[in-house]
Amino acid sequence: MSYVTEFPAAPSAVAEAHFLARLSVETDCADVHAAMRLGEQDFVLLHVVGSQETFARRHIPGAQHLPWSQMTAERMAQWPQETLFVVYCAGPHCNGADRAALTLARLGLPVKIMLGGLTGWADEGYAFASEERASACV
Repeated sequence: MSYVTEFPAAPSAVAEAHFLARLSVETDCADVHAAMRLGEQDFVLLHVVGSQETFARRHIPGAQHLPWSQMTAERMAQWPQETLFVVYCAGPHCNGADRAALTLARLGLPVKIMLGGLTGWADEGYAFASEERASACV
């Protein structure tokens, strides 16, 4: 018996509920990129860590900078209550997206974390907003 089979696989209904729950709170870089590329962006993408200078240097195109520590009911009221927020941070080594997601959920707002953050975006080979501006100036 291997470490893989030491514990039996969950029954299908348990696995379905588990993966549905994960997909209800997570998305990934490829799905976000595809939605934006196809003009199907039905969410607000939030860059939730760092200073304005850090954001200006490198962020995902179309993202808005709103650090998780600045998320308040008053600040979030600028969007309709049903707006889905997709939050990201620097990457797997950063918990800013988790903090943002928790804050938004506590405010009663729909939220998903974009797995991988900036690191995942770079790993997929997608352009950053600062790169787009630099190439447009050449």
